[in-house]
Amino acid sequence: MQIKIAITGKGGVGKTTLSGTLARLLARDGYEVLAIDADPDMNLASSLGIENPPKPLTDFKDLIEERAGAEGGAFIYNPKVDDIAGKYGVIGPDGVRMLVMGTVDKGGSGCMCPASAFLRALLRHLMLREKSAVILDMEAGIEHLGRGTTRGMDIMIVVVEPGARSLETAERIKKLSSEIGIKHIAAVINKGGAGKVNAKLEELGIPVLGEIPFDQQLMQADLEKRAPIEIGGEAVDSIVKIKEKLIETVEEIRKEEEASKK
Repeated sequence: MQIKIAITGKGGVGKTTLSGTLARLLARDGYEVLAIDADPDMNLASSLGIENPPKPLTDFKDLIEERAGAEGGAFIYNPKVDDIAGKYGVIGPDGVRMLVMGTVDKGGSGCMCPASAFLRALLRHLMLREKSAVILDMEAGIEHLGRGTTRGMDIMIVVVEPGARSLETAERIKKLSSEIGIKHIAAVINKGGAGKVNAKLEELGIPVLGEIPFDQQLMQADLEKRAPIEIGGEAVDSIVKIKEKLIETVEEIRKEEEASKK
């Protein structure tokens, strides 16, 4: 099965921990995994256990100009990107390949600059072997939805923690994702307190894949600069269950899509 997953949510909710651990778990299940750091904070490498992450793609100005055109002039809307993962990624533990997107100087929904077109094309066309997974660790908040970088993803996971602002972000993501054609969205609840959060997510029509408990082992992993999966603990055990539920959900999505074509 080929799956593309985008992971988003308010800043500080644990997106990167989930992204990196899911990537490692899927790789151990035999998937060829490409993990993409699309967060300007660029912390995914530590969650994957990669000590020397690759340079951000946006640093390769000549590459973007060659493939997508020069800033201020005509540019190619669908530049060639099928060789990017192999040339500009690095391979980390469990064979996970990692790319770093970098930031686009011109933000906002109206940005049609070459760098933005290049990165959007990359996300649309990236796919590896038959059993493969692309995991996209998104920037915090919802601005990326306006830029359309998450189109082509099978499912978007919103990481939510107990708190009004986190739930408000989830509600805005739900609204905007439907407006740009993202059909499938689910939530992961982090740091415990699932009771009240579950009720609100049900009200919003966002199914829950699982809950990650507050776990001191995650702080230990951060202090030791190790990937959470290498430390283990209750949080990692819960992500194993979330991974299994995620695969089930994507398989159901595939069946629904096949049935709708008949």
